[in-house]
Amino acid sequence: MANFYIDTTEVVHEIPQNDRPKFYMFGVPRYTNMGDQAVSLAERKYIENEFPNYQYIEIIEEDGDEAIPVVQENLRKDDIIAFTGGGNMGNLYHNHEEARRKVFSTFVNNLTISFPQSIHFEDNEDGEIEKRISQEAYSKNPNLVLVARDAQSFHRMLTTFDNKVIFTPDMVLYMSSVDWKFERNGALFVLRHDSEKVVKQATIDKIKEILGGDRPVERVDTVLDEPKEITPITRDTLFEQQLELFSHQEIIITDRWHAMVFSVLTGTPCLLFGNSYGKGKHAYFDWLEHVNWIDYTDETDIDRIESILKELMKQERHDYNVKKDFQQLHDIIEKNISK
Repeated sequence: MANFYIDTTEVVHEIPQNDRPKFYMFGVPRYTNMGDQAVSLAERKYIENEFPNYQYIEIIEEDGDEAIPVVQENLRKDDIIAFTGGGNMGNLYHNHEEARRKVFSTFVNNLTISFPQSIHFEDNEDGEIEKRISQEAYSKNPNLVLVARDAQSFHRMLTTFDNKVIFTPDMVLYMSSVDWKFERNGALFVLRHDSEKVVKQATIDKIKEILGGDRPVERVDTVLDEPKEITPITRDTLFEQQLELFSHQEIIITDRWHAMVFSVLTGTPCLLFGNSYGKGKHAYFDWLEHVNWIDYTDETDIDRIESILKELMKQERHDYNVKKDFQQLHDIIEKNISK
């Protein structure tokens, strides 16, 4: 039985029969990475705000196989197919790439959008094999538009695929900022535990020594231990809880791109370290270098890191706006409407 989230209050098993064009978002995460959950939330907000005529329908990635034939039966020429954005295009996460290929190679007659992604096919046998399989699948769809969320990924997509490629920020940067005026007290370390981790533990330990003398220090991850799964019904509350957690902090130390984005949204000073293939670094310099309370470093000298932290914590919050940078995506969808 296929599951569809027409709104964020219940799951249904049939596609509504009405005159509204449909916007089908495949690949929506059930897993507990709050960065990817925030992406899926922002995608819904974007379409509902910018294109309210479309009826937005979310499909959890694991439900894709059952949902695809149902969507095919109900598909109209003005409907749009999409696959959720994030940082998992390539061969590091086979399950996501396989689901993406299936959607792209199936709905070849409708506008199909791969929402803002970072891409990384490793320079090894597995990377080359998986890249060729993806190239074959993507090439079947002449209506596929790939959206890169950083310049490195934009150039990689252009040289890897023959499809149209555009360049926008990560979707979470579409979300409105919050200013809850909480008293700030604490240093929050939001650090990876996966294959993308590169920052050395010795560096983290030294930073904890610097920050821990004057304030409480806590280590968390944007991948939650509880609950065990998240759906569009429970996602909003958990996202707000993340923003509230960040809003109480004096400083964030992270190697996670979306922890930096949560820091942007909450006006929380943040120092970002790199990951294994540079997606956070490149996105920072593409979109957020002008935000005074955010900085990126590859530095390992602890004295220099301490200087960066002191400077960050002095910064005043200021206005920023990257929503105008979603214009290319807006134009693609608008063009489909006006056909």
